[in-house]
Amino acid sequence: MFLSVAAFAATGKALSVRQYPVAEGYSATSVNTAVFRGSSVVSYNGKLQFTAFYDPEGYVVAAKRELPSADWTVARTPYRGNVSDAHNVISIGVDGEGYLHLSFDHHGHPLRYCRSTAPGTLDFGALEPMVGGDDELDVTYPEFYTLPSGDMLFAYRSGRSGCGNLVLNRYSVKEKVWTRLHDVLIDGEGARNAYWQLCVDARGIIHIGWCWRESWLVETNHDICYARSLDGGVTWQRSDGSAYNLPITASTAELAVAVPQNSELINQTSIDVDPAGRPCMATYWRDAGSEVPQFRLVWHDAGRWHHRTVGERTAPFSLSGGGTKMIPVSRPRVLCSRSGVNVLFRDEERGSRVTLASAPDFDGEWTFTDITDGPVGAWEPTADLNLLRAGGPLHVFVQPVFQGDGEKVVDGAEPTLVSIYEIE
Repeated sequence: MFLSVAAFAATGKALSVRQYPVAEGYSATSVNTAVFRGSSVVSYNGKLQFTAFYDPEGYVVAAKRELPSADWTVARTPYRGNVSDAHNVISIGVDGEGYLHLSFDHHGHPLRYCRSTAPGTLDFGALEPMVGGDDELDVTYPEFYTLPSGDMLFAYRSGRSGCGNLVLNRYSVKEKVWTRLHDVLIDGEGARNAYWQLCVDARGIIHIGWCWRESWLVETNHDICYARSLDGGVTWQRSDGSAYNLPITASTAELAVAVPQNSELINQTSIDVDPAGRPCMATYWRDAGSEVPQFRLVWHDAGRWHHRTVGERTAPFSLSGGGTKMIPVSRPRVLCSRSGVNVLFRDEERGSRVTLASAPDFDGEWTFTDITDGPVGAWEPTADLNLLRAGGPLHVFVQPVFQGDGEKVVDGAEPTLVSIYEIE
């Protein structure tokens, strides 16, 4: 399906949007579209693309297509998840040989992980451990990332909201074995946890940004911090090159932006790197004296950290309490390319559509384009980062979904169509 978008990106070029329908998915919570899925759609060598989601009965469904074909092969796996809890997302990754790795159904639960039986197939083997140990009994927010070598990272939280640690594993394509890099990379010290986001740039440098939370309550989110690794995740440093003594703690973390508690700072947003290697993060918070949270871009220019708003919102809202919230905006996803910086988001002020904000550089003027014609409910943005890193177009996972506030299911929500949107 082809949709023409009558708008221009910050480069002055017209955007074209194509919609590639896959199949219907579960929609009574936002479990298929939460931003912390990390990787909902991934590609291999720019030719084979995979996606995964829960179907209306809660089964994990995997799909693939040969790019640029619009025809998907869809396969229901034997695995099911607790779709009533939007934390229990599916994350997928593809290694350097084309094997698909899948992890799903976690919110403080034992690891559920499997991989395909052959490169390029949608057939999965039995559930298996990665490295074993007690940390794999308490998994939340699993995410895969592919390194330039074809090896992979797997990151997750061990512990709970307000009291948890970041665990990091690495997969060797050569050995086909997972090993533990860090039992505790970012340490909550039993008093807090880091809500992190991660990316791997074209040079293989790993970047992590995060905010801290002091309890299970979202209003205790505060501060934005940063770390990077130049050696595949073994050692870590600040933006000035100074080394971290591991694990990273609240007292040793590099502060990118100081944001007080009770500022409507959201957790688990996104991080990316521009072609010059400068890290940037997208999030939102409210300034003191204002009732309106604003989307923000935070970036480092090799000298210091900067931040600015992405547009200017006018509608107030407030974050408080625990569980998955029904918020009038999505968490934003920042995506850098040779043409500039882009931020994907949803906002009730724009009719709850998928919106792309584009600027030629970090200081440039924003141009806003609505990608979908209608609202997408509680959708949040995830995209095919492998394809974008390889110079391809932006492919975004889109499904209209619903979400009750405080981890509630929306009764009567009918299945909705899962699509991949291609934006050029």
